[in-house]
Amino acid sequence: MSRSYSQLNLADRRRLYHFVVRKVPIQEMARQLGRHRSTIYREIRRNTFHDRELPEYSGYFPTVADDIRKERRRRLRKLMRHPQLRELVVEQLEALWSPEQIAGRLLADGVSTVRVCTETIYRFIYGKEDYALELYRHLPEGRRKRRPRSSRKPRDGVFPGACRISQRPDFIDDRSQFGHWEGDLLIFQRDLGTANVTSLVERKSRYTVMIKNQSRHSRPIMDKIIEAFSPLPALARQSFTFDRGKEFAGFKALEDGIGARSWFCDPSAPWQKGAVENTNKRIRRFMPGNTDLAVIPQNALNRLARDLNNQPRKCLGYRTPAEVFATHLQGRE
Repeated sequence: MSRSYSQLNLADRRRLYHFVVRKVPIQEMARQLGRHRSTIYREIRRNTFHDRELPEYSGYFPTVADDIRKERRRRLRKLMRHPQLRELVVEQLEALWSPEQIAGRLLADGVSTVRVCTETIYRFIYGKEDYALELYRHLPEGRRKRRPRSSRKPRDGVFPGACRISQRPDFIDDRSQFGHWEGDLLIFQRDLGTANVTSLVERKSRYTVMIKNQSRHSRPIMDKIIEAFSPLPALARQSFTFDRGKEFAGFKALEDGIGARSWFCDPSAPWQKGAVENTNKRIRRFMPGNTDLAVIPQNALNRLARDLNNQPRKCLGYRTPAEVFATHLQGRE
């Protein structure tokens, strides 16, 4: 029998279902279906139905497997069917937005009637049709190949449920109390080194602090935040809200070091810390992704932060973040 490398169809999946039920070895399944064993292995791995609530109902079923394959195909071609949306995603990737940030912002702003999830954008970046665009270069890690799912470690254990943003008090959410910050990490072109910048924004005043780091290891990043915020009174550094990046896994050091509580956005929901996300866009005007941080000292970042803090904001009644921050520090509001 000549071996074919064409995709499996529904008839093939029905035969495969019976093989799976009888626990036929993968090699024998491949021989009888005239496919390579990796095709069979990939088919079962990718198109098996998983019911987390009722695991006993999980399994490989031919019509369900065919539907899963069709849905994956539909998602992959979504950006091809909507060229304006595709152009917007490419533009934001080139502006060094992460797929999570892009998907979240599209949903939050209602920019597009077509919903695009983070996974769709990753598949677009690494898909065969558009791989030549080398969009992976704009991702924080800049990997030419995507890591296997098995190597992507879940972070829920690192960030406990008690620290979820849904548990964060309302007075932080509505900006009625001073001293609550949002933080993020600004990544620059990978081949220029591992240096990065922690950007932090006080939610009520929009006051910005920028800290240069030499690596993405969490504890040194936390130590730098502690060093920068220690001179402030406790009322000005009550809490920080981060995303679930591994660089913030050492958040307990903040509570030990300066008594500040940490909160974390939901997975794939960076818009939940919109103040720092918007500030990052302002910073990128002066420090694009190809900036070489090796030649930029901390005092240069301080000057840029000072310039941002001295710009009047409409949301502050055209006062500046520096003015509002100082007023709260002095207890006049």
